[in-house]
Order: sequence, then structure tokens, then C-alpha cells
Amino acid sequence: MAHGTSIQYDPVAEIGGGAYGTVYKARDIESGQFVALKSVHVRTDQNGLPVSTVREVALLKRLEQFDHPNVVRLMDVCATKGANQETKVTLVFEHVDQDLKTYLEKAPAPGLSPDRIKDLMKQLLCGLAFLHSNRVMHRDLKPENILVTSQGQVKLADFGLARIYSCHMALTPVVVTLWYRPPEVLLQSSYATPVDIWSTGCIFAEMFRRKPLFCGESEMDQLGKIFEVIGLPPEEEWPTDVTLSRKNFPTLTARPITDFVPEINEHGAQLLLVRLVN
Repeated sequence: MAHGTSIQYDPVAEIGGGAYGTVYKARDIESGQFVALKSVHVRTDQNGLPVSTVREVALLKRLEQFDHPNVVRLMDVCATKGANQETKVTLVFEHVDQDLKTYLEKAPAPGLSPDRIKDLMKQLLCGLAFLHSNRVMHRDLKPENILVTSQGQVKLADFGLARIYSCHMALTPVVVTLWYRPPEVLLQSSYATPVDIWSTGCIFAEMFRRKPLFCGESEMDQLGKIFEVIGLPPEEEWPTDVTLSRKNFPTLTARPITDFVPEINEHGAQLLLVRLVN
């Protein structure tokens, strides 16, 4: 892991931020290439960086070696010692000018063509299959974390970072949108890679609708909006490791997905249902 970022990278613009800190567009002084800098402050002890952080960085570096076309490339990892037993870990990624949210907003009415949506989804799923084959769950798939280059190439971003951040930022509330979370996460049940499949379904619907499929204001409200579409799961399918009872929700039956995504064709509707129901 390299040490120090201030000499090699020159920040030129702030391009994002949140609970994890600020994201900058920066220029590599040596090559002139634009990059994205994302940093997190990790508390250290007498033994240095926590093992979990070292493992996560090693995983990201390992994925970098494969250079998958649909996964944003990690170019460098730098660590800078700070005060109060903290180390700033900065991940240097290739820079892409727009995310899928912006891409959808820029599309002229009536929106993207079915063929373009099909191509975007194919690329998204190829990138996700690569992550899953390397035992990486994204866990926060949403249009803001899917980049689209000027050539229309999809690149998944912000994968794997949640584990670095969440393990060492207990005092900082992590605010992420509810709209792409599957029921098992909202119910605080155990989950695995299917959580990402659910998110791709929500994103797929949004490509047609040009607005999110489920827009809840709380976890309970989000679950209610989901059950309005897919129906309330039967008692035997309700997870047993959650405190929230099925009785908290009205009995609802599934409605045709075309009621909510009227722009979608028959094959697209089948693909969407596979991601939301199975």
C-alpha cells in the first residue's frame, strides 16, 4: 500500500460526498490522467491498520488484476497517517464523468429505447456476475453507483467499500437510500448475493420509468410499497430470524408488473419478475 496522495494527485473538483467523506476528481500529476479519489479515515492501534481493512484493500487490488470492462478500475491505494491514531486510506479509481442517474435524466423523451436498455442491463449483469464470481457482494447497487462512459460503457462502482467504511465508522450514521434494498435487508434478516439481483430489478424498472420503482420514506413504508407490487409473502416464506411480524402488513396479492412499468414489453416483464420475486 502506497503512502501519501498529496504529491501525486492534484484535486480539481469535488464530485460527491456523504457519510464516507468527500469524493474528488483529481489529476495524476505524472500522467495528466483524471482519477476519482475516495477516502475514509480508519482508526488504527499499536498493530497498525485493522486486519479487516487490509483484507478488503487486498480484495480490491486482486479484482484490479482482472481489469473487467464493466467494473470501475482501482488504480492505486494510498495510506496517510493522521492524528488520534487514525489513518486516511485513499482509493484511486479511474474517473467516469456521469452515473446512470444522470444518464437517464439526460435521455430525451420518451426515454431510452428497449435495445439501449437491454444493452445497459447486459453490461450491468456482466459486471455483477464478475463480482459475485469473486465472492464480492456489492450491497449498494443504485443508479448513482453505476457509471456510464461517453461511449455507453457501464462500469460498477463503490463495490466492496461498505465493509471498509462500516466496520470503523460507528459514530457516523451511514445514510443510504432505501429504494433499492430487498425485503430481507429491510427486515434485517440474513442475506447473500441475491440482494444485488433485487437491486438490478429495481434499476431495470427505473430505466423504463425514468423514476424509481419503490420510493418509501422509511423501512416500513418501503416494505409496504414493495408488497403492493409483489404481494405479501405467505407465512411459510416469512423469515424466522426477524422481529417484525408479518401481521404488521395488510394482506396484499401481487399485481401485474405492467401496472407499475407500463413501458416494458413481455420479455422485459418476465425478466423483471425473476429479479423481484424469485
